[in-house]
Amino acid sequence: VALATAESMVGMLAAVRGLARVGLRAAECPAVLLQTGFEENSSAETKPTIRLKDEIAQKQLSITCYSELEILIHPYGILPVIAFLKDHTNAQFRNIVDLTAVDILSRQYHFEIVYNFLSLHYNFRIRLKTYTDELPPNECIISLFEGANWYEREVWDMIGIFFANHPDLRQILTDYGFEGHPFRKDFPLSGYVEPLELAQEFCKFDLNSPWEAFPAYHQAPQTLKIEPGEKKEDRKQQYACMHACMYVCMYVYMYVSEVGFSRL
Repeated sequence: VALATAESMVGMLAAVRGLARVGLRAAECPAVLLQTGFEENSSAETKPTIRLKDEIAQKQLSITCYSELEILIHPYGILPVIAFLKDHTNAQFRNIVDLTAVDILSRQYHFEIVYNFLSLHYNFRIRLKTYTDELPPNECIISLFEGANWYEREVWDMIGIFFANHPDLRQILTDYGFEGHPFRKDFPLSGYVEPLELAQEFCKFDLNSPWEAFPAYHQAPQTLKIEPGEKKEDRKQQYACMHACMYVCMYVYMYVSEVGFSRL
């Protein structure tokens, strides 16, 4: 009996040592290789299981895009998600880098708003996306990031997305009275023709050449004709004054044609 007990204890020790060696080898080997070896050895499943991609679920929520962190959320979740990303200890995205929008006509909600945030504490960036169209207003985030004021004004001016509770939502790039939003895909390339209204009448300039305005230079100079009782020097002085006045008028005409009366 004692001999049988000793033999059983030796067998148990050998089994424990074998399991320990297998565990060490498994720890040194990557999990991917172990899973591959297990799949090769198992013959219970002959055909792989293929799950079709749910496009609707993919459009509703997307966590990553290629190698960048990107989150697509519902429009009603903008403020709570951005507040979480800004204030949470493990996030601290306290710098807004950019806020823009894209017009994608193939979608039902063809406006896509893109928020880019930066965490200086963790040296990491995140991109937040949401979707909307012309009718529903989007949430304003100035209460969280004051730097988004002009960004939202630019999106409103160029795309036409309305931001609710914005303190000063007005045009920032286009002129007052401009109709339309230039960054929309349905905006014509040539723009809309608008009537030009001037506060005062503009001056009409005749932009002819000064040599055409003074045709006397094309003619031969007149000979001096001295009347009886008139001296030759007096006639020369008259011609000199006349030529000087013509030169002054010519230079004034050239200056006004180039610069205009506003610079005089």
